[in-house]
Amino acid sequence: MESWVRFSAQSQAKERVYRAAQYACTLLGYTLQKNGASPDFIAQIKQLEAHLSLGRKLFRLGNSADALEAAKRAIHLSDMVLRFCITVSHLNRAMYFACDNILWAGKSGLVPHMDQEKWSQRSFRYYLFALIMNLSRDAYEIRLLMEREVNGKCQKGAGDNSSAPREDSKVQQLALRLKLQLRLLAHVLRNNPPLLLDVMKNACDIFIPLDRLGLYKTNPGFVGLCGLTSSILSILTIVHPWLKLKP
Repeated sequence: MESWVRFSAQSQAKERVYRAAQYACTLLGYTLQKNGASPDFIAQIKQLEAHLSLGRKLFRLGNSADALEAAKRAIHLSDMVLRFCITVSHLNRAMYFACDNILWAGKSGLVPHMDQEKWSQRSFRYYLFALIMNLSRDAYEIRLLMEREVNGKCQKGAGDNSSAPREDSKVQQLALRLKLQLRLLAHVLRNNPPLLLDVMKNACDIFIPLDRLGLYKTNPGFVGLCGLTSSILSILTIVHPWLKLKP
């Protein structure tokens, strides 16, 4: 299993580049179709997109072992919420990769007469569950950092009674509180680039399974843009490992 993990680590960067190219083709094909490009040229773009997708599946062979190893490590985290979110996310990723491997076998002709649509829908369901867990983890991390920031300011401002509460209307108080919360959120994310990138990446990625499962239909152009953006962010975390959210 350790050899598979090492192999996956070496092929991850290539898979991200293929993913960026695939979704760039999706976005390009949609844009060309909207602008009335030649059907033959659009067909070539879609064929290239299909080849890139199949190539990505080849790079992901064995990634289930990597995800299971990550789940085994996450189960020892001291924070109960992080332990649950990260472990469940990795387990869903392992199932997603397993379904993806089976789908690759069907598309490459190794397993003929496979119901590819059924396995595709199954893989996207596991992918969606993993992303929901990732976003839940991001929300929890943000809440912890915001609470820490507020507690730090309260300690610094202890004994300062110059800002006594005014008798404003409830609407004004609510608007002021919302403004302060948004300002605090922006401050926390600006000071934590790994968390900001992870939120952006997961937020972009979640539209892909939502669209493929028919839960929130958009269009190929939007899916391509989201996939391309999240792929570029993933490549950044590989090129600059300090940008990857830990644990």
